[in-house]
Amino acid sequence: MRSDGTGERPRGDLLVCHLGLVPYEEALELQHATREARIRGDLDDVLLLLEHPPVVTRGRRSDPSELGLGEDFLRAQGVDVVTTQRGGLATYHGPGMLVGYPIVAAADVHVYLRTLERAVIAALQEEGVDAHQRESTPEENLTGVWVGGTRKIASLGVHMSRGVAAHGFAIGADNDLTPWSWFTPCGLPTAQMTSVGAETGRSGTLPCLRKRAANHVARELGLRQRLISRDRLERTVGLSGPVASGRPTVAPAQ
Repeated sequence: MRSDGTGERPRGDLLVCHLGLVPYEEALELQHATREARIRGDLDDVLLLLEHPPVVTRGRRSDPSELGLGEDFLRAQGVDVVTTQRGGLATYHGPGMLVGYPIVAAADVHVYLRTLERAVIAALQEEGVDAHQRESTPEENLTGVWVGGTRKIASLGVHMSRGVAAHGFAIGADNDLTPWSWFTPCGLPTAQMTSVGAETGRSGTLPCLRKRAANHVARELGLRQRLISRDRLERTVGLSGPVASGRPTVAPAQ
């Protein structure tokens, strides 16, 4: 197994960790530790799948005017506000949304974003949602996944460090859409945020969407999906107890 400090080595497994509902800052700490371990070559590429309590995250290019009714209003509604290192502008995460953080080696950020978009589109199509990409313009960054002309169902934002990506995607599934009206999502005042539930009329879509997203992210990256527990991952990256020696124990994905 080769490690040269850039995260580049022969591709193989995508270690998928299902985390459940995790506060944003806690998940961010796990992302950072996992990326450092991936850069060192201590483990394979990783996909964290989870939900967050209500939070608006702001990207590196965010402007205070994006927050619309303001940070104090958002906090009064029980929505945290966090500034991150990822690209993109303000977006929302909340219960019932599928959040995916792939920590993977990637050579080109634009190619990588298109790869994630294709994976999300394939997962949504299996849910009966006719989703697609849109071409960005000099005036509008249309990165993400769309339904129809102006309905956005998935937001993407990544951050690259030493050849390894972090952050990722958030897909509307069974979530309340009201918080999107409290600020300007992704800097796009005309965008209407939507979800699998809103598009199909079904409830309880998140469990199947979670499995489909993991399958298609692995497929688009050319990797074999394998499961890893949170406890094993945290010990491997040094967040709890002694760092596990060698490669993490993993099980085939179901």
